[in-house]
Amino acid sequence: MNNIKQLFFDQSKIFLTLIGLSFFSLFILMIRMKLTSSFYYLFLVWNLFLAFIPFAISTYLSFQQKLNNITIIIISMVWLLFLPNAPYIVTDLFHLQYSHPNRIWLDVLTISAFAVTGMYFFYQSLLTMETIFKKKFGKTTSTYITPLLIVLVAFGVYLGRYLRFNSWEIISQPLSIFESCFEIILNPKMHYNAWLFTSLFALFLGVFYYAFKNNSIKNL
Repeated sequence: MNNIKQLFFDQSKIFLTLIGLSFFSLFILMIRMKLTSSFYYLFLVWNLFLAFIPFAISTYLSFQQKLNNITIIIISMVWLLFLPNAPYIVTDLFHLQYSHPNRIWLDVLTISAFAVTGMYFFYQSLLTMETIFKKKFGKTTSTYITPLLIVLVAFGVYLGRYLRFNSWEIISQPLSIFESCFEIILNPKMHYNAWLFTSLFALFLGVFYYAFKNNSIKNL
């Protein structure tokens, strides 16, 4: 019971932080919309909602003490499908190429606010799942699975940004996704950019995740 109360208290603090970051992001976006009379970056709201889904799933799992391993694995697979949506927002900096020179600073602030919030969703969710995996499958398993998850997420971001696949298309057009994945894996020379993006983005996510994790542990 004490563990549940402590978990609820910790999650409450995280929720308050995320709510604050989300409202701040929306505030910056509204200022941009007012100054530019443009709704161009309104898609960031949808992207942030998608970033919330894996966080909601991991939070739900953290409160379910009696789920069997098979159920956890199935839910974790759904969680992984949506997880790339959180760090994906970082790649929305791509849209800065369309910014007016006099407003590019505002666009940087707008996208960065949403990207930081998305990354916070991502790191908190991954940290929660790593804790769950450690309890259910052992420390050794969680130690090896986390880097693998980070690489898969980086690859998922590539699929979303450059091949324009969405998380739910694993159901609507799975063959197309699998064909694209196998093509990239089996022909690395032809898909050099995919491997380069995945490697460097995974390194980016991993370095900041372990920095985030170490800081979180020290604050416990």
